[in-house]
Amino acid sequence: MKSSKSEEPSDRDRDREIKLNAAAEIGSAEAGRAVPRHVAIIMDGNGRWATKRGLPRISGHEAGTENIRRITVKAGEIGVRYLTLWAFSTENWRRPRDEVDGILRILAEAISRETEKLHERGAQLRHIGSLEGLSLELRNAITDSIELTQENDHIVLTLAFNYGGRAELLQAIRRIVADGVAPDDIDETLLNRYLYTCDIPEPDLIIRTSGEYRTSNFLLWQSAFAEYFFTPVLWPDFGPEDLEQAVNEYRNRDRRFGGIKPTLSE
Repeated sequence: MKSSKSEEPSDRDRDREIKLNAAAEIGSAEAGRAVPRHVAIIMDGNGRWATKRGLPRISGHEAGTENIRRITVKAGEIGVRYLTLWAFSTENWRRPRDEVDGILRILAEAISRETEKLHERGAQLRHIGSLEGLSLELRNAITDSIELTQENDHIVLTLAFNYGGRAELLQAIRRIVADGVAPDDIDETLLNRYLYTCDIPEPDLIIRTSGEYRTSNFLLWQSAFAEYFFTPVLWPDFGPEDLEQAVNEYRNRDRRFGGIKPTLSE
């Protein structure tokens, strides 16, 4: 399937990937018309999804985790290279203990169940956040999935749980101080190296489901120039067509990063 006489789908896909990555690097108005390289999603609405159906809230979290694979697969199909999903925040520990225990159990089961399927599709799994306070089962599921998929490069799926933007910045500052970095040597590049996301590009598009219009302490530093897409769809119902809608809207926006749109005369 490597013939150059009649361009095969695999050749077109490779050419398309090269063009998408090149456009994503430009960081200009033209890049806004390309598929976002990095999409991050605040997966909200699991509890309300269950309540609307007369089910316990934990059923909503189960439905939400089952949605991860189909969104990851669709993201890879349309050319997204990095997908970050926020599954559990540092603030979620304030919820009732039985709900917290249920969420963490479901996450551990989902990671163990889905990793092999995602691995077969070329997904590389990563985690951002703190492992402190997590069960041994969940910590093992995380480390095993990262180890299994570390060589994959079709799409990088980052799961953010026990994650908070302020906590991330605080730990970065503490590490900088502990390393004895002089104040005059601290700049954006250096701070980036101390973040959980040091080897992941900043998100181009952040999606929040369930109709809420707030960032809720998610990727505070990294989202400085991100485009936002808010949808009333609850996370368990958020399907591939909803992801496509968000991406298409992103592609129609002009990203100027503080500059102005070039005119024809320029």
